Amino acid sequence: MFYIVDIDCLRDMEDRISSGSDVIDELLKGGYENDIVTTIYGPAGSGKTNLCMISAVAFAASGKRVIYVDTEGGFSIARLKQLSSEPDDILKNIVFLKPINFDEQRTAFDKIRDVINDSIGIIVIDSVAMQYRLEMGKTDDVYTVNRALGQQLAYLTEIARTRKIPVIITNQVYSDFDNKEKVNMVGGDILKYGSKCLIELQKGHKGKRKAILKKHRSLPEGREVMFGVIDEGFEKIE
Repeated sequence: MFYIVDIDCLRDMEDRISSGSDVIDELLKGGYENDIVTTIYGPAGSGKTNLCMISAVAFAASGKRVIYVDTEGGFSIARLKQLSSEPDDILKNIVFLKPINFDEQRTAFDKIRDVINDSIGIIVIDSVAMQYRLEMGKTDDVYTVNRALGQQLAYLTEIARTRKIPVIITNQVYSDFDNKEKVNMVGGDILKYGSKCLIELQKGHKGKRKAILKKHRSLPEGREVMFGVIDEGFEKIE
């Protein structure tokens, strides 16, 4: 059986959009792909929220609007003022959704579908894990909670593919009981297989951090870059 391939469609798949950070752009050879879900995961303090804010500021500064779902209260105005000399102008281009439980998170994802238009440049979810973990801790109906999380990811995947809008998700991690060196993402296979790009952030000594490419459609796994967090964003460490 033969398939006719639309060459313009393939070119679109290769389009990348700057993350706002030279460090991450180097890792991804240009930036985020514009039609997929990218998941960034790592321990607390590894730079996940910083990267979300860096990307949000870059897109907002370019005139694009940003949808920012903040489930952990991590967005900091003080940090925004370090990243931009015009924070008030940046804030005008950011639509905030701040769910405080898993039901509100589901509602927030429904709202995203309703407000999407051509002015939206990026969707940021920081993080997808917190309300999910809290919900899992108070129910025995694991299937229903996982199904809801899967539906949320499906919404985001649909938006990314049909509207060509990069979707950035952060996720928490936990250690394997039998292997403390192994890092697992919260949500497991739901996030692993639903995300076309996976970036692991690691926290090292003396403020050093590492970004490792764990999954990508066209780049080899294992690409990595060392960086530090500075007022202006990320700084590469040789």
